[in-house]
Amino acid sequence: MSDSEHVMILITVSSLEEADKIAQALVERMLAACVNIVPSITSVYRWQDEVQRDSEALLIVKSRRDVFEHLARCVKELHSYETPEIIALPIVDGDVDYLHWLDSSVPGGWHDVD
Repeated sequence: MSDSEHVMILITVSSLEEADKIAQALVERMLAACVNIVPSITSVYRWQDEVQRDSEALLIVKSRRDVFEHLARCVKELHSYETPEIIALPIVDGDVDYLHWLDSSVPGGWHDVD
């Protein structure tokens, strides 16, 4: 039922404390309806021409495409990484009641809520 106005955003962080801080801020500021925190993942990636391996936490954020820029700015303010992963994937379909709840939790047209 969705036309990809809804997105799922993946964000990796260095610790559970950082995950909790970012998740709390996104929901409080009405930039995310829900944030799942996956506590332990291993990431293998290239950074500054070297292959790295780190333990991280993963945030799975349910939000709206029209607030992505504001959400990314909030994450960058709170994130410890120089270049954090903030990737939005379209939600191509979903339970209509869930998507209505998402819309009511993340109003269209962003507004500043501190």
